[in-house]
Amino acid sequence: MVIVAVPKETLPGEQRVALVPEVVARLVREGCVVRVEQGAGAGAYHADAAYQSAGAEVVGLEALFQGAQVVFAVQPLEGDRLSRLAPGTIVAGFMQAHRDPARVKRMAEAGISSLALELIPRITRAQSMDALSSQATVAGYLGALMAAERSSRFFPMLTTAAGTIRPAKVLVMGVGVAGLQAIATARRLGANVIAYDVRKAAAEQALSLGAKVLELPISAEGEGGYARELTEEEKKIQTEALAKEVGGMDVVITTAQIPGRKAPVLVTAAMVARMSPGTVVVDLAAESGGNCELTKPGETVEHHGVRIHGPVNLASALSVHASEMYAKNLYNLSKLLIKQGALEPDWTDEILAGALLTHQGVITHAPTRALLGG
Repeated sequence: MVIVAVPKETLPGEQRVALVPEVVARLVREGCVVRVEQGAGAGAYHADAAYQSAGAEVVGLEALFQGAQVVFAVQPLEGDRLSRLAPGTIVAGFMQAHRDPARVKRMAEAGISSLALELIPRITRAQSMDALSSQATVAGYLGALMAAERSSRFFPMLTTAAGTIRPAKVLVMGVGVAGLQAIATARRLGANVIAYDVRKAAAEQALSLGAKVLELPISAEGEGGYARELTEEEKKIQTEALAKEVGGMDVVITTAQIPGRKAPVLVTAAMVARMSPGTVVVDLAAESGGNCELTKPGETVEHHGVRIHGPVNLASALSVHASEMYAKNLYNLSKLLIKQGALEPDWTDEILAGALLTHQGVITHAPTRALLGG
């Protein structure tokens, strides 16, 4: 019988919960004991009583981790919560190792086996576990709504007694999951949407959603569906070509990120200087450094009449659906950890091996070891 613990998120502003009652009920039916910390689901509007009805034990922090073999969380565990885990405990969630490698070192020293959901391989078999994609869907949707709300222009074309209003020109940079959702949402709002990505394969997806595609003479297809890092020459070509285009936009939404690394700069300060006053930039990569050179995470910056927004943790703002999708990602991951009611992870499995950050006292993720000088 496997004991699964679900802690309350402690990061300020985090409203999501790792497991929702529907998923808890599935795990209980499969023979797991699920413990949920009191108030864990409040931010996503799931009361303690709903978890109890699903078969969970709702407990305080003192009892939460006692005997727990698996911990499902959204944000990384910190301080006292981390120190309560017994050696051999499996913790799955967003680990953000590049932001705090020292925390990863503490997990390794404590003998914790940690699975970073942001490291799950982009392969067909892992799609149902891909939490980066599920949460990026939320970010892309809200990013487009945020841009429409903050823009000084209508998104759709309007024919009024005062004349015809042309639709806003919206440039979406980075056509991954967040970018595609931003394109689809901006299109539904009636905007004239242009898409840009260094991966040629992304163009077809953008076109299928009704966007026009900005094509540059570079291609940077990488592994796992991500773009590879551009060479210095390619960066120069990209910057010069984009500088001619962004100045004519009403809204720019940037979404380009590389898991575990700083986001690439796509919009320079010089490009912003060429934008018309009233233009809005929404940088969905703000948390990982920003795609705009002037972005400040969690703030709005104004530069020559151009407003640059750097929202953080957008997925938390849509906590109900974000938690539902995230919980299903974890449930699907649990199938690789729990088999016939017993904890039997196969650490050689491609998905588990790819997501494994620490195991048996060792930091298994090479880039994180490099950050620590190992």
